[in-house]
Amino acid sequence: MANSGLREPVPVKALLIAGAVAYVTLMLLLPLGAVLTEAFKKGWDVWLAAINTPDARASIKLTLIVATISVPLNTVCGVAAAWAIAKFDVPGKAVLIALIEVPFSVSPVVSGLVFVLLFGAQGWFGPWLAEHDIHIIFALPGLVLATMFVTFPFVARQLIPLMTAQGRADEEAALTLGASGWQVFWRVTLPNIRFGLLYGVLLCNARAMGEFGAVSVVSGHIRGETNTMPLQVEALYNDYDFVAAFAVASLLTLLAIVTLALKSALEWRHRDQLAAQH
Repeated sequence: MANSGLREPVPVKALLIAGAVAYVTLMLLLPLGAVLTEAFKKGWDVWLAAINTPDARASIKLTLIVATISVPLNTVCGVAAAWAIAKFDVPGKAVLIALIEVPFSVSPVVSGLVFVLLFGAQGWFGPWLAEHDIHIIFALPGLVLATMFVTFPFVARQLIPLMTAQGRADEEAALTLGASGWQVFWRVTLPNIRFGLLYGVLLCNARAMGEFGAVSVVSGHIRGETNTMPLQVEALYNDYDFVAAFAVASLLTLLAIVTLALKSALEWRHRDQLAAQH
């Protein structure tokens, strides 16, 4: 049975391989190549000038700020959720797992509308926020909340299967030897999950920087203030400033390539531990 694939006819193998290569080329390589080609076709100087405008710099800065806030918070929450689910018999474990999956089941646009319903001027808390001069929608807090919602599952989903597969034996042994709860976490649990954690953080960060739907709803599209990089690309494209749009898009493309390279490196160096997640 293990060698049954070797007896497949050569034409079948060739057809399957050609189909896979064609699909990857059509869906991945051609779009990436088109973005980079359009971004640099007028030269390095034009590309540099396009990403050095005040609005482009503001969008890059805002994207980094949103990711810097949301990714660490989601990392802490994801680790806590995975630790509770995998290492303890907590009530409502199935409900908690289902809640973690909710952002993957809800459209990002819908999640953005939910935050508008809650914190918008006509929302549930809108009058109170306006009375106290607190701005969430069309401001940085709204962008962070929307980004945190759509990226929350990445860390937890990477860690729950890994920590479940590892079991509780190491932690129980450490407790038996007199370690405190925090000592068990920092010296036993965290070292065992560090590569899975890095993997989840990479995916979370890539999604945070590239998120469009949710932040589009809560941002207000204020150039130089609430436009992240994906929103800036849309604004430039709608203005028919294609070179600048592709220049900013190329930064996101390069980010995706770097993330993919780091992800592949982690999988290659620690494939045994990552395989335990599945």
